[in-house]
Amino acid sequence: MKSIGVVNFSSKPGSVEIREIEKPTIGEDDVLLEVANVGVCGSDLHQWTADHSWHVNYPVVLGHEFGGHIVALGNRVSGWKEGDRVVSETAAVIDPNSPLTRQGLYNLDPTRKGFGYGVNGAMTRFVKVPARCLHTVPENLPFEQACLTEPCSVAYSAVVVNSKIKPGDRVIVLGPGTIGILCAAMARLCGADVAIVGLEADRERLNIAKQYGCEGIVGDASAWANKQDGLGADCVIDAAGASATLKIALELVRPNGHITKVGWGPQPLNFSLDPLVQKNVTLQGSFSHNYPIWEKVLSLLASGTLDVKPIIGGVWELKDWHEAFDQMHSGKVVKSVLKPN
Repeated sequence: MKSIGVVNFSSKPGSVEIREIEKPTIGEDDVLLEVANVGVCGSDLHQWTADHSWHVNYPVVLGHEFGGHIVALGNRVSGWKEGDRVVSETAAVIDPNSPLTRQGLYNLDPTRKGFGYGVNGAMTRFVKVPARCLHTVPENLPFEQACLTEPCSVAYSAVVVNSKIKPGDRVIVLGPGTIGILCAAMARLCGADVAIVGLEADRERLNIAKQYGCEGIVGDASAWANKQDGLGADCVIDAAGASATLKIALELVRPNGHITKVGWGPQPLNFSLDPLVQKNVTLQGSFSHNYPIWEKVLSLLASGTLDVKPIIGGVWELKDWHEAFDQMHSGKVVKSVLKPN
């Protein structure tokens, strides 16, 4: 049985198209998931425009933000049944014997391969998923919201796990994309005063961030950073897709402050890191997420404490993937969601 999928087939720019693909064959520890919704991630766009900085196993079906119903189970899978509503983590292939995996940090296993670049992802009707990746979706949570558990988990990891944010802190987020806005929302949940910074072209997305109680700033955020006592922001979260924004973060952060970098950018740095030393600043990278983070995020989504509806710019059929990608790439919407069937 064949179905269609959104396939990234080459490292050349624009090498994404709809192709017919075979229905996956599952292993003993896998389930077959019928995809209900799949979010378009900035990394999908980067593979489409070929300005990514990670290895891709071409050809590959895109999509790693997804949820759906279990339609088949491998014979060693227990605790799940056909019809269960689930979302999946992204770590499709991990080394169970890695020291990091044994610590529960399989997201940092160097041999990890994720959906949508290492193995086939979910921009198609059926996807093979290891049962260990699954989480139950509460009945009251629609799939078009539940499929965004993954970017919410990226934000939770960056803000709650990897940053030092206390109630009353002043936090600046650089970059009003999906991850930036979700990081801003998470920082608000931590009790911080939050500003999110973008460019002139980002005004619409900054307005969406305001729905989370954040201040939107176009351009220079120095005045906001220094408003409290003149020393800068307690924490800067760099969610922009460029390396150079780290320079801005170093200018905005206060002495003894904290910078968390979660945005990818393959461009080399061309500035001094002396301010990092002089200000005694902590610089923290943040990558991916693990099981307990997903459980926390699903709880926040199901309770309505975290609402992703404001960032969803539309739901497109799979055949209209190009429009969904273009709407995000142009900044007209924060998040596009696809519906494979």
